[in-house]
Amino acid sequence: MLNIYESVANNKRKSNFVVVGFVLFVTITVYIISQAFTVYLGYEPGGLGVVGIALIISGLMAFVGYYYSDKIILSISGARPVDRKRDFNFYTVVENLSIASGLPTPKLFVIEDSAPNAFATGRDPEHAVICVTTGLLDKLSRTELEGVIGHELSHIKNYDIRLMSVVSVLLGIVALLADLFLRVSFRGRGRRGRSNAGAIFLILGLIFAILSPIFAQLIRLAISRRREFLADASSVAITRQPRGLIQALGKLSQDREALEVANKATAHLYIINPFKGKKGHSAVGWFANLFNTHPPIPKRIKALENML
Repeated sequence: MLNIYESVANNKRKSNFVVVGFVLFVTITVYIISQAFTVYLGYEPGGLGVVGIALIISGLMAFVGYYYSDKIILSISGARPVDRKRDFNFYTVVENLSIASGLPTPKLFVIEDSAPNAFATGRDPEHAVICVTTGLLDKLSRTELEGVIGHELSHIKNYDIRLMSVVSVLLGIVALLADLFLRVSFRGRGRRGRSNAGAIFLILGLIFAILSPIFAQLIRLAISRRREFLADASSVAITRQPRGLIQALGKLSQDREALEVANKATAHLYIINPFKGKKGHSAVGWFANLFNTHPPIPKRIKALENML
């Protein structure tokens, strides 16, 4: 059995390992495809070729997403600002746990939807937002709500939102380069008379262009799942009671109502998969779990029970 601090440290190590692996994978992929692009244009391998263009485009997209992600997501979700009198439990739970965790109290919003769920967004603790559904507030006890809010505050404290933004930018660079290379290479207008090294880079470039976006997406999802385990453990470090989050996750897993305002772009933000019983989003088996944004709830509950 691991205590709270051991569990948090263990999850951080595993998460960092996956993140480092992702960065290495992206670096290798960008290098290979860039060299293949250089060879295709008739030059000897060397330099970074079109990577500069990809970085500029991805950087501009990241800037907009980074600074306005909270406003965009709240607008898409149709969330309203919290009312202290109307949402007293929510307001006071966040206020108390923010003090306990040493974080500024985030802005609070509520989605009028009976499906229980919650998410955190914002670029840093000073510009953070926690949003919950009315279904979550109606169906959970105060102790269970504390477990969920502790989880969302942990995402803020661990800078998970910033991390996933960086990961998304890196994924975007890989997808952009791969798509661009495949488009021009299939037109068959590259220059002839390439060296052996150039031919090897072209072959590797095609392989990486086809497979790298898939592998990059799988690693991004793995990072998302690891950060959920970390947020669960960190929530217990804030609330000091695993039972609250265990019971909350149990209730959330039993509720089969899908969140109507959720979409694929925002699904990874929520504490559990918001699609639930929606047709086309159920996943069964080890292979299918590779494409999930969240780890299976039974595994999350088992990890929390090990802290009891």
